[in-house]
Amino acid sequence: MAAMIIRHATETDLPTIVAIYNAAIPSRMATADLQPVSVESRLAWFRGRSPSQRPLWIIEVEGVTAGWLSFQSFYGRPAYHATAEISIYIAPAFHRRGLGRQLLRQAIHHSPNLGLKTLVSFIFAHNDPSLQLFATFGFQPWGHLPKIAELDGVERDLIIMGLRVGEPVG
Repeated sequence: MAAMIIRHATETDLPTIVAIYNAAIPSRMATADLQPVSVESRLAWFRGRSPSQRPLWIIEVEGVTAGWLSFQSFYGRPAYHATAEISIYIAPAFHRRGLGRQLLRQAIHHSPNLGLKTLVSFIFAHNDPSLQLFATFGFQPWGHLPKIAELDGVERDLIIMGLRVGEPVG
């Protein structure tokens, strides 16, 4: 098996993080952005990450950045301090290798140490691979927002997947 590591991102990783994100835009599967974003436009977002509370992790395969996972504060209000939104992006050349699974497993495992009790992810209803990935780890559909996004003239539904960390599934 190829050497794989998960580590905290540094600001020097930001161009690669943005490139992986931008590679997901044309598929209309993983993001509601319709045009590529710039590194500069993502600086404040990056600087809002904190290894001890809202980390941003890089997954490397054989020394190549293959993807990333971020924790984002949910809704920006103090009462939601123990809830985070998770986003995962994998470079196209590394799809279907189980890297999203590795990142999500680590995110769930480390959530209690980050002070988190609840994880959520916002996933387009037509993104079956992501819905299946999160369901594999016990995430449940907690919300369905019909026709909330318009991608190239097609109205798309959004599913909110949620997991209470450290509680039994079922």
